[in-house]
Amino acid sequence: MNLVEVIREFKTDDDCRNYLEELRWPNGVRCLRCDNANIRRLTQPSGKKGKTREIMECKICGYQFATTTGTIFHDSHLPLMKWFLVVALMCESKEGISANQIRRTIGCQYRTAWFLCHRIRKAMEKGELFSRTDKLGSGGKIVEADETYIGGKYDKRRKRAAYDKPAVQGIIERHGKIRVMPIPTASAKILTDNLKAHVADDVKFVATDELAAYKKIGKFFPHRAVKHSELQWVRGIVHTNSVEGFWSLFNRQLIGAHHQVSTKHLPRYLNESEYKYNRRKEENSLFSETLAHMVTTSQMTYETLIEKHEMDIPF
Repeated sequence: MNLVEVIREFKTDDDCRNYLEELRWPNGVRCLRCDNANIRRLTQPSGKKGKTREIMECKICGYQFATTTGTIFHDSHLPLMKWFLVVALMCESKEGISANQIRRTIGCQYRTAWFLCHRIRKAMEKGELFSRTDKLGSGGKIVEADETYIGGKYDKRRKRAAYDKPAVQGIIERHGKIRVMPIPTASAKILTDNLKAHVADDVKFVATDELAAYKKIGKFFPHRAVKHSELQWVRGIVHTNSVEGFWSLFNRQLIGAHHQVSTKHLPRYLNESEYKYNRRKEENSLFSETLAHMVTTSQMTYETLIEKHEMDIPF
């Protein structure tokens, strides 16, 4: 659903709330405490002059709740219409969208926009983790694997080199889905363990570059490599162009939209890119699927988001 369709279909907060209710309880509203379906609807003052809000009350246990209670939307003072607009913008932006751009688009403070985007990313993260059930390469398909380091070029003044940057591994089924994960180091054990966790036993072969750490994967899967050091990028059907294409897309997002991210928040940005990449052929349902994850994902507090991290370094 594009931005024009969102504006046309969800004109008021009530329209948004009714849609979220259908997503959260497709078979009818049930009590969040006792799971009973015997619910009454009440109208109460909203705290704003002259305005009211609708809440639901369980006739059995007396628990009162709203459509957004306990979800990503919980305790947000931002109108739901603006939430919906930001979800549409993030889903439509292949190369990401910055919190500053969101701030200008919906008219809010930067901190509000930044917090809003991270809550949506948390819901995307949950949705992607739920979809990581089938292993890649099942049925004799080709899988590619590659690792990269996130960050700028070497800088003598800051004494930063490749080993100072956070490492990330990507595993992709050719013409299919990708899995990306931050790794503490690109060692043979870590790279091999991730391949064993995410690649099916009946994979046709795993394609990598000539990195020495990949040599041991031949014990577990058919393995073929291209020698980038010898300017060999493609050898028949052996290449890593698919996974490198994803890295290119993510780097454009990182540099063009966000400029820099910290190691603490890097996994969430990676999950956002993975989530959207794996649903690139399902653009019509991406908006509603994301909202469905948002009403089933527990709330995130601002304090939790900004708490100190031992490796909170910007890249």
